[in-house]
Amino acid sequence: MRSCAFLSMDSLDGFYSYDRLAFEPLRELGWKTEEVSWRKQNVNWNQYDAVVIRTTWDYQSAPEAFMQVLEDIEKSSAQLENSLDLVRWNLSKTYLKQLEEKGIAIVPTLWGEPTSTDTSISFDLAQLQKWKIDLATKELIVKPVISANADHTYRIAASLPEQELHEIGKAFEQRAFMVQPFLESIVAEGEYSLFFFGGNYSHTVLKRPKAQDFRVQEEHGGRISAITPEQEVLNTAYQVMEAIQPQPLYARVDLVRDKEGRFVLMEVELIEPSLYFEYSTASPSLFAQALNNSIR
Repeated sequence: MRSCAFLSMDSLDGFYSYDRLAFEPLRELGWKTEEVSWRKQNVNWNQYDAVVIRTTWDYQSAPEAFMQVLEDIEKSSAQLENSLDLVRWNLSKTYLKQLEEKGIAIVPTLWGEPTSTDTSISFDLAQLQKWKIDLATKELIVKPVISANADHTYRIAASLPEQELHEIGKAFEQRAFMVQPFLESIVAEGEYSLFFFGGNYSHTVLKRPKAQDFRVQEEHGGRISAITPEQEVLNTAYQVMEAIQPQPLYARVDLVRDKEGRFVLMEVELIEPSLYFEYSTASPSLFAQALNNSIR
């Protein structure tokens, strides 16, 4: 029987995880699967045939340590999924620039360096107004380029006290960041997440924020529902997947509708996306089969 580790956190208390739904389909294919915290010391990764990055939803607090663990796994006899090269590429959301160069429509984005650097801009009302003009929007979203679970993500309204804006700026003293227009469609319609296993489409969920919020994650009160996507949504997701090489074991493509009514890429998650197995009865088996097929 082959052995697989699902890379996780020390504790998933307060989080929604559906990964164990894949354990039985994997067992039927001859796999023994367990969850292992990426922070656990002195793990012998050679004991596993595969290590799959899954619920490592605190890695953004220590990205260098996280990458060191993945490099250790890469040096072992275990096969790391997704691959280290894909993780390196996907770790910083600056990958969106590369996808845009390949013709993928993304949410319009401005990029900023940590505010502690000499060449960086300051978070003040004048800069806020400039961003709004540049992005043709009344409200902004500011978030780190390395982030998960909407940590340090801010919705900045039409007016904001200077002191509050200064406090937001302090959150980016040591973090590169990105600035995007707030899209009303996220509240009015929701965010579409499409899942692919081994390059093959699996399922789609629609994520909506709770009232008076903009974050769609379940941990922040987001509401999740399974849907059959319209063809334009599916076509856009396929276009994104075609731009990613090699094809990952798993991918989550997050799309939103822009002000012109087009579906544009919010992000593509190749490191630790929730795969929402709960919302598609076939998806755990599709994932298990894709993993089984990927092992060299």
